[in-house]
Amino acid sequence: MKIDTNDMLNSILASLSRIDYVRPKNIPNIGLYMDQVTTFMEEQFRSTRRHEEDKILTKTMINNYAKNHLLPPPVKKKYSKEHVLIMIFIYYFKNFLSIKDIETVLAPITEKYFDTDEDLQLPQIYEEICQLEKSRIESLQKDISGSYQSAMEAFADIPEEDREYLQLFAFICNLSFDVYVKKQIIEKLIDELPEPEHENKKKKGTVAK
Repeated sequence: MKIDTNDMLNSILASLSRIDYVRPKNIPNIGLYMDQVTTFMEEQFRSTRRHEEDKILTKTMINNYAKNHLLPPPVKKKYSKEHVLIMIFIYYFKNFLSIKDIETVLAPITEKYFDTDEDLQLPQIYEEICQLEKSRIESLQKDISGSYQSAMEAFADIPEEDREYLQLFAFICNLSFDVYVKKQIIEKLIDELPEPEHENKKKKGTVAK
């Protein structure tokens, strides 16, 4: 097996520099039917698909999100800009969090800022968070380069035919460890959050019986 790890690293770093986000201004201000929502999401996130046949969002997913209280119900079968923003958050979170954890994280946002007259509204929250993430790309590139360099220094005494894969494996493990640790931290933070309102009502109803 011959892998040009330098080219691979350069490709990874270049892809990071191209990361962008869906601007709220590019989301239609009119209500969208479900088919229009799935089409919009497919167009916006096409470049994030790992395989051509992968689906970004389906009708079944949207129905499950509503059923599990991640997403407020549509109005007359139409989804607003705020609905789309919540779906974007779900799209990112579902890669590493359970449905229950996503519900817990998003509940305070949907309860207070979804379709509200508050001075701070959901599009502003989304925009600020995305800007914050964009500002971290350079530091992420440095962290990934550091993980790569340490992996390429491992197994120095191993024969070349085995060293290449073992170093690649070490790089994968370095990145995986970062994901593991951060996931553990995220879950601990979520465990400190209050339960969604509907869960509290459900428990009170159970006690009342």
